Amino acid sequence: MNPLQNTGSPELVSPFSGLGLHEQIVDAVSRAGYTTPTAVQAAAIPAALLGDDLMVSSATGSGKTASFVLPTLQRLVANPGRPAPGRGPRALFLSPTRELSLQITKACETYGRTLRWLRVASVVGGMPYGAQLRALRGSLDVLIATPGRLLDLLTSGRVTLASVETFVLDEADRMLDMGFIEDIEAIANAIPRSRQTLLFSATLGGKVGDLAGNLMRTPRRIEIATPPAATKAITQRLHWADGRVHKDKLLDRLLADPTIDQAVVFTSTQRDAERLAESLQADGHAVSALHGGMPQGLRSRTLSALRQRRLRVLVATDVAARGIDVPTITHVINYGLPIQVEDYVHRIGRTGRAGRSGLAVTLAEHAEVRTIRRIERFTDAKIPVSTLEGLEPRQTHRPGSGHGEERRRGHGYRPGGPAARKQGAAHRDARPHEGYRKNATRGRQGGN
Repeated sequence: MNPLQNTGSPELVSPFSGLGLHEQIVDAVSRAGYTTPTAVQAAAIPAALLGDDLMVSSATGSGKTASFVLPTLQRLVANPGRPAPGRGPRALFLSPTRELSLQITKACETYGRTLRWLRVASVVGGMPYGAQLRALRGSLDVLIATPGRLLDLLTSGRVTLASVETFVLDEADRMLDMGFIEDIEAIANAIPRSRQTLLFSATLGGKVGDLAGNLMRTPRRIEIATPPAATKAITQRLHWADGRVHKDKLLDRLLADPTIDQAVVFTSTQRDAERLAESLQADGHAVSALHGGMPQGLRSRTLSALRQRRLRVLVATDVAARGIDVPTITHVINYGLPIQVEDYVHRIGRTGRAGRSGLAVTLAEHAEVRTIRRIERFTDAKIPVSTLEGLEPRQTHRPGSGHGEERRRGHGYRPGGPAARKQGAAHRDARPHEGYRKNATRGRQGGN
């Protein structure tokens, strides 16, 4: 399915009060400033309230979190009575990163603010065990967790999932890309089969479809793509760069744009994020890095500074930035290309939010032309090429050509040669840093 194609039906959207939610929950949603559900919420919430297992696909920023938090709260309200202390939660939400887990936790607290009895806890990697263990000892309604930390606690007997009635997998495709398939299956095996399972993912085929076949009972599929207004709000541009020096000059010129309110600059590795943030800070920018190798406390303070507008530029990696929802982000700059082409859509979705317009600029070196073509095929749209006066690239590209790859091989690139080994090392460096190798990061690093 094309992630930028509109398949939703906005005319069918009804107010939250008409979705079958308790008045206390509707009141909390209204206090949070929401009166009309998004297309995915209007489709998923009533289906979830019927007790169906669901496979849901919709684009980033479409309101997926409320699509599973609200019906879960409704189920708790309709069937009161939590398990005894130490008997685990009634609902389990599994997400790939700490940031997303904390975002879901905040959503539970916001939408459950009128439910005084509601108890919510999160267990994620990179945070002290003590406070998390204390939260698990008492009575608990909802548990939000990352796979690695939860499996550690499960195998050590520190948590039980025998009382779980609702099991949610958020961004299932991302968890599979990060290598958590065995963790997810082990966690699912510890939950009663009588549970309701809700799976949310950017795509529903391939590995995600296989996972659903193992974990779910005749699930209902809901696929909602981004409405045209959301994609039209984001202007996309592509600048070709002759190398890193040229790319740095392009970035400097772009960040000098006075129309920037706040910008997120994406890099491929933690090392690049640190290097770039230090360089931009030396140039006088209000900037900070955000990546999976940072302590959780520092990451939380960085996100808080961004929301409080004390930062103008955030330099981030893909996993760390997945949960960012800051409407004042006007620009996204892809300094390093995403390893997974699907992440391009998630990246540019950081801007153009809350009805605002945004600009997404990609800086690509000539050897990366094939990655650009894969992104264009995935989004079914060409990224318009642009130039900055005085910083035009020396090399040009013909549409659809693999010219950049040919030039790279023509300049000493050969399989197994020094350039290939250097490129391979850089690629390997990106993946473990961002949580792709779960055995190396479980319970310690940020993607986990």
